[in-house]
Amino acid sequence: MAMPQVAQDRRYTVEEVLAFPDDGNRYELAHGELLVSPAPRSRHQAVLGELYFRLAEYLKPQRHVARVLFSPADISWARDVLVQPDLFVFPSGEWSESWTTIRTLLLAVEVLSPSTARHDRVTKRKLYQEYGVATYWIVDPDARVVEVWHPSDERPEIVTEELRWRVAEQEPELVLPIAELCALP
Repeated sequence: MAMPQVAQDRRYTVEEVLAFPDDGNRYELAHGELLVSPAPRSRHQAVLGELYFRLAEYLKPQRHVARVLFSPADISWARDVLVQPDLFVFPSGEWSESWTTIRTLLLAVEVLSPSTARHDRVTKRKLYQEYGVATYWIVDPDARVVEVWHPSDERPEIVTEELRWRVAEQEPELVLPIAELCALP
């Protein structure tokens, strides 16, 4: 199915975007600005798969605390905001069959692709900070680095060796070697 006719100079709502036909593109909103992304590259998916596997294993004993999922997902905090993080961790208490119950992201992850890099680093990062996403990782598999952002950060922490994260203060720390995450399959 063809991409719907979209006007770049107008603002959209979540309802309008959710009514678009399923055409293989990812549609997101940043305060009404439409962000359109094509299907990702295979390397993107391989890195995403590895991250999902490791986060799922880490969270298995903490299922009562949090869960991990990947897109497509429709996370919305406002009438003109709709995001689909590549991967995200949210409190278990927000689990349901509807995306509308997921309001808190403990971790959001975007794996960079050439077509999404600007939106991931600027537009979506600002949204994630604005809506209080606790930790935001921007994974650049080509450069083998991860930018780590928190809501009040003005600059990211640049991680090149080991990515460290914990779902809650009292829980064990997850350690992910960047070289293993970004290795070509």
